[in-house]
Amino acid sequence: MSADEDSCYLCKEYLRDPVSIPCGHIFCAICLKTYWDHADHTGLYLCPECRVTYNKRPTPRRVGSSRQSTLQRNSESFPPPPPSPDYNYAGPQDVGCDICVGKKQKAIKSCLMCLASYCEKHLKPHYESATFKRHKLVDEIGHLDRQICPQHQKGLELFCRTDQMCICVLCTVKEHKGHDMVSAEQERTDEQQRLGATQAEIQEKIHDRLKQMEELKQAVDSLKNSAHRALQECEKMFSDMMRSIERMQQEMAKLISSNKRAALNNAEGHMERLSNEIADLKRRDNEITQLSRTEDHIHFIQSYHMLIAQTEAEELPTVTVNPYFSFDPVTKSVSEMKQHMNEFSNEELVKLAKTVNKMPFCELEDSKKRRSINKGEEAVVYKTLQSTSSAAPVQEPRYREDFLKYACQLTLDSNTAYRQLYLSRGNRKAALKRDPQSYSDHPSRFDSLPQVLCREPLSGGAYYWEVDWSGEGAAIGVTYKGIKRSGYGDSCRIGYNRKSWSLFCSDSSYSARHNKDQLEVRAPYSSRIGVFLDHAGGTLSFYTVGDTMSLIHRFKASFSEAVYPGFWVWYESAITIMQL
Repeated sequence: MSADEDSCYLCKEYLRDPVSIPCGHIFCAICLKTYWDHADHTGLYLCPECRVTYNKRPTPRRVGSSRQSTLQRNSESFPPPPPSPDYNYAGPQDVGCDICVGKKQKAIKSCLMCLASYCEKHLKPHYESATFKRHKLVDEIGHLDRQICPQHQKGLELFCRTDQMCICVLCTVKEHKGHDMVSAEQERTDEQQRLGATQAEIQEKIHDRLKQMEELKQAVDSLKNSAHRALQECEKMFSDMMRSIERMQQEMAKLISSNKRAALNNAEGHMERLSNEIADLKRRDNEITQLSRTEDHIHFIQSYHMLIAQTEAEELPTVTVNPYFSFDPVTKSVSEMKQHMNEFSNEELVKLAKTVNKMPFCELEDSKKRRSINKGEEAVVYKTLQSTSSAAPVQEPRYREDFLKYACQLTLDSNTAYRQLYLSRGNRKAALKRDPQSYSDHPSRFDSLPQVLCREPLSGGAYYWEVDWSGEGAAIGVTYKGIKRSGYGDSCRIGYNRKSWSLFCSDSSYSARHNKDQLEVRAPYSSRIGVFLDHAGGTLSFYTVGDTMSLIHRFKASFSEAVYPGFWVWYESAITIMQL
């Protein structure tokens, strides 16, 4: 472990009472508290190192026993920790006392005669001794060496207007002889007047900025009102559409029911008539049987001719039944109607998103604009992090049902899980707990970072999986098998090295990470993330999941070997791999 990994990013000193935040960076507890206390009035909390933004102030977590044991194993290579921080010490932005030995206190005054700066303790002689009575004290200023002529080592007292520089008295003898020279006080007086004009210009700019601020506030209020009205009107129209669909459903139910009743009534009429005809035929059959048994020849002949004439004169109609009758055409029509509505609504939503996203609300008239990704844009935004793969890429799907054709089933590998990660739901869910789990020792286990990998290697094709996440923060990504498992360094963190790629999710933002590159991504919050990997084509894409998938970020990479899906999980957070 390098010394940088055990030093605080804020104070640059050895970590004291180290704490970690959701994005994984570690700081001294007192340094992080002081840093975030200053951000309380803004309501936005940034990681000092990677600048990930949190709407809610995260709760820092003390680094667990795994890190302490790691430090103990390496304690011989580190000096003893420094004493508790004293914030009277001079920091990188402060002026230090020139008299203090070792760790310097903050200077409160500088002496223009001594050309030195003093802390409160070492300044006392200037107030108490008559020797320093004529010395001129000013508020602390740095770089007092600039007050001395570098050639003659004398105090700078004059200003040469010819050469536009401060000079000492000896400079007037030779180097600046015959030049236009005035005292520093006179030049200050003249410059002060120009400074007044500059200040007036700045104040005018302040006025302009305040005016723009007021206009922006009014525009924001108007935007909120417009958004509120649009939401209400859209909700009303969608309610009307849903009522129309409900009416269509009711009409369809009536149509099916009325046709069913008509068909049943018709069938029942036929069945009743057939029953009557059957009863009549049975009666005649019985009469024929009785006639055949009579011994009266005259009665037989008379009855026979009557029965035969009646039978030949009556022809019974035939009932034809359609055995293939069904309401499948109705179901098919409704299904086609649903498909047309989905296609139409998706197309209209894309058009609407493109139209709305092309309408700027406010912009800086500056060529250097922060690079970002707008989720609503249909155009694909790439960030090239490695060379493009020569393999032919898969045509990336657009709708979720098309992504699901590439669905793969993943399970978490307990042999890689950090000891405080609790696996459940058939090793598809991981949550960070305070108590270590009873995992056996294994060389594949992450011993210091709350990370876990999947068992399945992905290589040579296209794959899709979905992850539900919850809590303060989690990272979803892929990594080569060779990622380091021991320690806190970037070589172990998924997304912080050449072997891995990740998307960090917080309650207010996303951050795409690979090697030393980090890109903040603007996209609406989503608790479910879809991941599409085209290993051969060299792309790794993250989406918010819906009927129409919305791109969050796409990595372009050249994968040289199989990758394993992996996750970073923060305290009171969890990830779940969905079964598709």
